Amino acid sequence: MPADDLDQLTEAVREAGALAMSLRAKGVDSWHKGDGTPVTEADMAVDRLLKERLLGARPDYGWLSEETADDKHRLQHERVWIVDPIDGTRSFMSGEDDWCVAAALVEDGDPIAAAIFSPPADHMYRASRGQGATLNGERISVSTCSDVTSARILARENAFAARRWPGRPWPHLTLDMRKSIALRLCLVASAEFDASFALGETSDWDIAGAHLVVTEAGGIVTTLSGEIPRYNQIRTRHAGVVASGPALHREFMDRLPYFSG
Repeated sequence: MPADDLDQLTEAVREAGALAMSLRAKGVDSWHKGDGTPVTEADMAVDRLLKERLLGARPDYGWLSEETADDKHRLQHERVWIVDPIDGTRSFMSGEDDWCVAAALVEDGDPIAAAIFSPPADHMYRASRGQGATLNGERISVSTCSDVTSARILARENAFAARRWPGRPWPHLTLDMRKSIALRLCLVASAEFDASFALGETSDWDIAGAHLVVTEAGGIVTTLSGEIPRYNQIRTRHAGVVASGPALHREFMDRLPYFSG
C-alpha cells in the first residue's frame, strides 16, 4: 500500500463529513430507493465528493459505493475504494448523531486501510493493515470481556428472542443500539462496547472499513457462519455480522448452531 493512501482516505472522509454536516444544517430533500431504504441529497453529494477525491488521486483503483450504480469493472482491479457516504441515513435525516462516513481501501478482497468518521462527535477511527487502529490518533483495543452476561452488546433485542434459540436461549443481556453498522463496529474496537451482533445481511460498504478497525484493535469480525468476510466479490452482501474480542466471539459461535431463524 502506498504510504499516503491512508492519509488520502482520511482527508477525503473528513472533508466529506464536513460537507454532510453543512448540508444537514441547511435541510436536505430525501426519497426512497428501489429497495425501500431512504437516501438524501447529502448522500449523493458526499458520494460525488469522495469519488472525486479518491479516484482523482488513484485513478487506477476501482470503486464501489452504496450510492453509485455497481460497475463490475471493479472486479478487474487489485485495489478498490469501498465507501458508504452516510452510514445511518435515517439518523442523519432525523437530526440524531449515530451516523458516520465510512471508507476503506481493499486489496485482493481484504481491507488494508480504513477511515470511519463520526462528524457529530468529531471521532476519526483509522486503521491500516498490520499497523493497529486509532481513535483521534490514540491507539485503541477491544475489551477483554469474556462473559456474555456482563457484556455490553450493540444489537437489536429481537435478535435474541427466545423463539429464535429454542435449543439454547440467551441469558439476560445488556443491549444498546446505533443505526450505523460501521459505527457499531468501531465502538467495539474502542472497547466502549464489548460486542456487536446482527442477524440481517450487511453490505461491503457497511462493514469493510470498520472490519479492519476491529481486527487491528485485536478483535474478530465474521459472518454468522464464522467466515471472515471478503470484499469486492461478485456478490457484495454478507450473512450477518459478529464483532467482538476473541473470548466473546467464541461464545457467539458456540450458540449459533442453536439458532432457528
